[in-house]
Amino acid sequence: MACSLEQRRSWIQPHHPRVSVRRQCALLGLAPASFYYHATPESATNLRYQRLLDEEYTRHPFYGVRKMTVWLRLQHHAVGPKRVRRLLRALGLMAVYPKPHLSLNALPHKRFPYLLKGVAVVRPNQVWSTDITYIRLRGGFVYLAAILDWYSRYVLAWELSISLEADFCVAILERALAGQRPEIFNTDQGVQFTSGPFQAPLLAAQVQLSMDGRGRAFDNIFVERLWRTVKYEEVYLKDYRDVPEARRGLAAYFPFYNDQRLHQSLDYRTPRAVYFGSPP
Repeated sequence: MACSLEQRRSWIQPHHPRVSVRRQCALLGLAPASFYYHATPESATNLRYQRLLDEEYTRHPFYGVRKMTVWLRLQHHAVGPKRVRRLLRALGLMAVYPKPHLSLNALPHKRFPYLLKGVAVVRPNQVWSTDITYIRLRGGFVYLAAILDWYSRYVLAWELSISLEADFCVAILERALAGQRPEIFNTDQGVQFTSGPFQAPLLAAQVQLSMDGRGRAFDNIFVERLWRTVKYEEVYLKDYRDVPEARRGLAAYFPFYNDQRLHQSLDYRTPRAVYFGSPP
C-alpha cells in the first residue's frame, strides 16, 4: 500500500548513528529537500483573506479577480487586485472553472479522452471519479482527495495531505479498489492522475480511464457538489485548528454523509442504501 509523503517523512531519523538523512531519503524515495524544506507561512491578514476568498468562491465560482476585489472591499477590507490575484493563485482558484486548479500538467503523461458525454449512469460501479480540494485550517490549508461513485454518490475512500504529492491519491485508489472496481474512472488532467502509479492499478483491472476536458466546468460535477456539501456542512461550521482536528472531523462526517444523509437526488435515500442496493 502506498504511503503518504508525510508518513515517509516522519520515518526519517535526523540523528541516526549510521545512516545519513540523505541516504534515508533515498531509501524512502524522497528528495532530501522535501525533508528540510519548510514553507514560509502566510501572514495572519492574508490567511483571513484566503478564508474569505475560499468561502466566496464556493458560493460564486464565476467571480474573477476584479469581482473578488470589489467583494472584499465591500466587506471593508483594503485590498488591491494584485494581492487578490496572488492569493487566488496560491489557493489554485480560477474564475468560471468551479474547482481548485491544483495540478496543471505540462508533463508528457498519459491522457485519455472524456468518455461520459451523453452516457446514462444507471448502476453502481459504472462510473467512479476523484478530485482534490482545499480544506481550510485556522493557520492555513490542507488537501482533501476523495473517490465517489457517480450513481449513488457514495464516497468510497478519502484522505488528507499537506502536499500535492500523488501518494495520497494512489493510497485512496488502492483502498477503493480493494472492495470493488468501476467500469469507468474519471479524473481531471492533473499530474496526480496522469502519473503511472495512479493509472497502473486501474489499467491492470481493465478499467476504462476518462479525463475531463481542459476548462470544462461540469465534466466532474458530482465531485464538485460533494465538495460544496462537505465545506458547508462540516468544514466551515467546525473551523478546524490543525490537521489532526480536520482528520477527526472528516472521519466523523463521511460516515454520516454515506450512511445517514438523505439526498433529494436519490429519492431521499442515503448513498449507502443506493450503492449496496437496499430497496427504497
